[in-house]
Amino acid sequence: MRHSHFAILVLCSSLYAGEPFSFRETFDAPFDAKRFTTPIPNKNTTVHEGVLVTKGESGGKYPPMVYLPVAGADLEITFRYRHTGEGGWLWFFVDGDDGFGSVDHLLRVKLLRNAVQLQVDGHTKDPDHPLRQKTGREADPVSGAWRTNEILPAKPLDLSGTSWHEVKLVFSGEEVRVNVNGESWTETISRPGFREAKRKLLWMQNGGKDSIEIDEIRVEERTTSR
Repeated sequence: MRHSHFAILVLCSSLYAGEPFSFRETFDAPFDAKRFTTPIPNKNTTVHEGVLVTKGESGGKYPPMVYLPVAGADLEITFRYRHTGEGGWLWFFVDGDDGFGSVDHLLRVKLLRNAVQLQVDGHTKDPDHPLRQKTGREADPVSGAWRTNEILPAKPLDLSGTSWHEVKLVFSGEEVRVNVNGESWTETISRPGFREAKRKLLWMQNGGKDSIEIDEIRVEERTTSR
């Protein structure tokens, strides 16, 4: 899932240099779809009654995805989402600099229906790194780095039903704090890669037989010293 890394890096650098990055989207009229990398509307995703609605299958390897370009290292990210039926899941990705000159996944928040699981995607020039789980995967064509996958244990949380759920991530240096529904689920982890600049957010959405709705996306660059 590497999409136009160089173009995204240049876009973010040119648009947001010199001032803290700030983004807010409530999907009320007027909605500016050009702020997203993903064309909206498309066959899976549209804006309806003030929320972003995604349903169905993409027809490709992965479920439907929505990309949002961002900038800055210490970001505070919040959004809320809900399923309109049973089944399915939402994976939220934070992508950024891999430390070797390219852009790739840094963190995944897997919002299942009965648990939340974090996955840290690191990067290395060591082809024999023990966290290289997909050893058949080629190195990044730009940076020459391999992705490592550190999958943390899933922790239970009831995300069934059709209620809205709030997600918050706060990056500060090498640390990120993740909250789901306030203090109902929280975890803080530290990894060196989290210091890198963030370049895009990705919502991978499997709504099962129904749909997933997303609303109130906020991204703020925190300017406190690290």
